[in-house]
Formats: sequence, structure tokens, C-alpha cells
Amino acid sequence: MPSTIEFIRHIQQELQYIIEETSGINFEDFVTDVRLNKAIVRSLEIIGEASKRVPDAIRYRYNELDWKGFAGLRDVLIHQYWGIDYQLVWDAATDDVPVAKVWIDLIIELEKDLL
Repeated sequence: MPSTIEFIRHIQQELQYIIEETSGINFEDFVTDVRLNKAIVRSLEIIGEASKRVPDAIRYRYNELDWKGFAGLRDVLIHQYWGIDYQLVWDAATDDVPVAKVWIDLIIELEKDLL
């Protein structure tokens, strides 16, 4: 099983991917690009799953990051795959992800000696 830092780096990589892939596009571009929206959904699933694996002590220390929100979104995307709300996905990708990226980068910097 990956270590704590590996889970956090997985989150960081997926956040960065989402930021890069959604930069310069709008919702219409996103929703009509099937490959892209499937990739973003998968990245959010990975972020949610990895968030569940980060130890409680880290999640508590950095409770400004919506760990439960990402985990809950993952559950919705996995368990309701037949009716994905792409507006919800877009909002998470463009509103929540950039904020989360700042926090994850900070966690990696501040906790590098402990992780």
C-alpha cells in the first residue's frame, strides 16, 4: 500500500492535471469533450479515494481542505455512474480543485520531514 506522502502526491498530481486540462475552456467545451470529462471524473475519483487514505491526524491538522467533500464526491461518481452531473464535476474542477491544490502544496512543504 502506498505511504501517506504517496497518497498526498497522488492527490497533488490529479489536482494539477485537472487545473491544466480545464484551463482556458468553458463548461460547454468540457461537457462536449467526452474524453476530457471522463478523465476529469477519473481524476476526482482518485482524489477522493486518496483523501480517504490520508491519516486522520493530517486531515484534522489541515481541516480547511475539504477532505470529506472530495471523498463524498468520489462516492457519488462511483456509485451513481449512470447519471453523472457534469455541472457538479465542472464546479468541483474549476472552484474546489484550485483551492485544494494550494493546500496540498502547503501540506507537502510543511510536512515534508514528517511524511
